[in-house]
Amino acid sequence: MELATRTDIRALLKQFGILADRAVMDFLESNAGSAPLHIRLTLEDLTDYEDPVPDPPLHLSIEGEVRR
Repeated sequence: MELATRTDIRALLKQFGILADRAVMDFLESNAGSAPLHIRLTLEDLTDYEDPVPDPPLHLSIEGEVRR
């Protein structure tokens, strides 16, 4: 895998992590409660492929809880 590809992937993941952290923290600050927040993080390929479409498509989903 080329260095440019790895750099692009890491930049997207870093940006996602920063924005996701901010979104979750803002949500928790504006929504009181004591129950853990159950969330799902999803990675989805949005590329407009000509034929053939990759099989299986790029998709990753993780779920977890954030304690309050």
